[in-house]
Amino acid sequence: MLTPPDLSHDTIIATLRDQYGLRAATATFLPLGADINAFVFRVDAQDGVAYFLKLRRGEFDEIAVDVPVALHEQGISQVMAPLATLARRWWANAHSFIWLLYPFFEGHNAYYTDLSDAQWIAFGHTFRAIHDATLPPELAARVPREDYSPRWRDVVRDLDQQVEAREWNEPYARQLAAFWLAKRSDIRAIIDRTEALGALLRGRAVPFVLCHTDMHPANLLVGANGDLALVDWDAPLYAPKERDVIFLGGGIGQTWRDAREEALFYQGYGQAEIDLMAFSYYRYTRIIDDIASYGMEIFGEQSGEEDRENALRRLTGQFLPDHVVDGAHQAFKRLPDVGH
Repeated sequence: MLTPPDLSHDTIIATLRDQYGLRAATATFLPLGADINAFVFRVDAQDGVAYFLKLRRGEFDEIAVDVPVALHEQGISQVMAPLATLARRWWANAHSFIWLLYPFFEGHNAYYTDLSDAQWIAFGHTFRAIHDATLPPELAARVPREDYSPRWRDVVRDLDQQVEAREWNEPYARQLAAFWLAKRSDIRAIIDRTEALGALLRGRAVPFVLCHTDMHPANLLVGANGDLALVDWDAPLYAPKERDVIFLGGGIGQTWRDAREEALFYQGYGQAEIDLMAFSYYRYTRIIDDIASYGMEIFGEQSGEEDRENALRRLTGQFLPDHVVDGAHQAFKRLPDVGH
């Protein structure tokens, strides 16, 4: 979020003391991310140590912290795990927010920092370790499994029906409605193709692995010393590996498009045959998810003006030439049976 939550500085400092035993000197809001339910801060303790605080409102599933903790404990050090509270839990609940505290990672995300050849290889190696990981049985049973649900497609269908049926007075909603009508055939094609591909995949025996599901460049941090950190495990899922690897070559933010870098990733990942149908399905699914979440934020006026402006820019930007929508259409056209 670009707008801070309605919590005073003193409340944050006091809660960190009570929940974590942390003597914080300052908590500085960081205008990062597109999730309207998440707010992040840099916390500087009185002893000079820095921390990263994430506040989350709304629904929260403990697997979002239990999975990265388990992976980190298995030796996948690049997976960022939260710090424990005084009650020895991985999160706290206070002031209508879930509180997650992490060590502060000095560096930048991969939107702003190019990976070296060695880092691309290490990135691939790390993801192979995640995909090959075996979680404790009790935790594995709690992680959802891909069912190719129409949930977000139905949200987009509902928004599509509202576009013409309602009069939009709020400026960003009005702009999105006009854009939506101009791109309506494209949006409906994305829905229909995703639906068809999901039905086909549902009838196939596609191997499932543990997936992060949101491994875009902003969720890969690159440290000043060359270390990598994978963050934001909000929705782990057992799914085909293509759920994660769609971000390579996807043109998200015009990054990770270089074929040589993709080859380096797979050098670290190891031999992997890409299922083109699953790959196409997840390219479209990612777009559907964004249209749904940004659309609800803008049409529902669920955030501040600056956040709605950012959401509109992110949603419409996907339809620019040679961006993610074009990339998804190209992936669909490569399918031998249904891409024509």
